[in-house]
Amino acid sequence: MTATDETWVALMGVKGGPAIKPGSNMPTSTLLRVGGKVILVDAGLGAARGICDQGVALTDLDLIVVTHLHSDHYLELGPLLHTAWVAGLRRPIPIIGPAGLGAYWSGFLAAMDFDISLRIEDEGRCALAPLAEIREIADGVIEEQSGLVIRALRNQHPPITESYALSFETHDKKIVLSGDTTYFDGMAAFAQDADLLVHEVLLEAGVDALCASLDMPDDRLKRHLMRSHTSAPDVGRIARDAGVRHLALHHFVPGADPTYGPEDWEAAIRATWEGPLTIGNDGVRIEV
Repeated sequence: MTATDETWVALMGVKGGPAIKPGSNMPTSTLLRVGGKVILVDAGLGAARGICDQGVALTDLDLIVVTHLHSDHYLELGPLLHTAWVAGLRRPIPIIGPAGLGAYWSGFLAAMDFDISLRIEDEGRCALAPLAEIREIADGVIEEQSGLVIRALRNQHPPITESYALSFETHDKKIVLSGDTTYFDGMAAFAQDADLLVHEVLLEAGVDALCASLDMPDDRLKRHLMRSHTSAPDVGRIARDAGVRHLALHHFVPGADPTYGPEDWEAAIRATWEGPLTIGNDGVRIEV
C-alpha cells in the first residue's frame, strides 16, 4: 500500500476541555490521512507535537479544519502555523473554520510581530500571514478534490451556534467526526454507514466530581456540560442507528479524572452499542 492509498485517523488529543494536569491527555486534535490528503481537524494544545509524533511533518499538512471556537479546539493554531513556517513551509494551507477565526489569526500575527518581522528580515523567510488561507465553514460540501468530499453539518453545542460535525468520503471510505455536540436526531443520518465514527462522549457520573475539583462558584459549568455534550449511552445509540462499522471515543468529559478508566467508558457505551469500539487515548491511530 502506498502513502496515497492509506486511510487512517490519529487521535492526537482526546481530552475534553482546555485544562491539563500531570498525566492527563491533551486537548482536542485529530489527524487524518484520507483521499491522499493529510488533514488536521482542530488544533488544541499539543497539536504540533502530536502531528510530529505520527511521523508527519508540519510542512506536509494539506488542510486544516476548525470545528468551533472553543479554546481547546484552536488554541495552538497560530503557534502550529508559525512552527511549520520556521520548519520551511512556503505554500499556503487552506484553513476552514467559523467566523472569527480570521480575527484570531490577525491577533496572533500582531502579538508575534517582532519575531515574525525579525525572521523575515534577518533570516530571509517568506511572509507568514499569507500562508493561512482562511475561509468560513458552512453546512454542506466544504471541500471537494481528487475524489475526496468533505461535508460539514451544524451540530448542537450551545451556547456556540457555529459548531460542526464533519464527514470525509472517498469512493470506498467514509469517516465522520462528531465535533462537540449534544445528542440530536441529525447525527445518525449524517454518520449513516460510516466506516468509522469518532464521537465525543460524556460520563454523567463524572460531571459533579469534575466541577467540584475546579471549585466553581456556581452551577454554570455543570449546566454547560450537561446541555452541550453527548452522554455515553446516546453515543452508542447514534452509532447503532447509523449502522457504523467502528466507533471511536474522544473528547472525554471528564477527561482528567483518574477515578474513571477505560472500563467505565466501555460499560456505559455497551448499554447501547455492541460493535467494534476504540476507547481513545493520545496517539492512537485507527486504520480505516
